[in-house]
Amino acid sequence: MSCPHLEAFESAEPAPLTTGGCTGCLEEGREDWVHLRLCLSCGYVGCCDSSPRRHAMRHFGQTQHPVIRSFETGELWRWCFVDDAIG
Repeated sequence: MSCPHLEAFESAEPAPLTTGGCTGCLEEGREDWVHLRLCLSCGYVGCCDSSPRRHAMRHFGQTQHPVIRSFETGELWRWCFVDDAIG
């Protein structure tokens, strides 16, 4: 099954809003995220589902921006929250 959201974001990539870590954690004065994710709709940098506050998932819940990519060095995968699909 193909995912239209992943296809729509194949080459689109906004500039990250921060390069210093998870936007939500930094706003809360925390730095205990595990891995970072980049929202391909707006550039929000949030922490992964293995992190205590799961800011990437929260961002999706608030905005419905469908696709993130790993914001970790050497990782190139993308994830669609709507279709639970990896690309």
